[in-house]
Amino acid sequence: MIDHFGFKVSDYAASKAFYERVLGVLGISLVMEVTPEMTGTDEHHGGFGRQGKPSLWIGNGTPSGNGVHVALVAENRSQVDAFHHAGLAAGGRDNGAPGVRPHYHANYYAAFILDPDGHNIEAVCHSPE
Repeated sequence: MIDHFGFKVSDYAASKAFYERVLGVLGISLVMEVTPEMTGTDEHHGGFGRQGKPSLWIGNGTPSGNGVHVALVAENRSQVDAFHHAGLAAGGRDNGAPGVRPHYHANYYAAFILDPDGHNIEAVCHSPE
């Protein structure tokens, strides 16, 4: 059900160092970083996880909504599209239309909705379909 989650931090470098040390004892490491050059913003993001799969993300910058982010697994791209459509129809606010986000990986297809409380809810499909 949950693919990954994340939240904003006030000092990316300090938080990155903290989580590297704290999560390291659990066998969790920094497996991916997304730089400002990759996204065209001024934000840094770090994904922590195991076996190359980031499950916990931290990032700096101005948060969308309230700064809480949860990504849910979609079985296919059609479900991502349907999620986005249903979210808008239910009164959610668009926070990213369905599409490929190649800065994560070549098949990362996702859509983002801000729920009534400002939580950034994402549906993501990792397959090419």
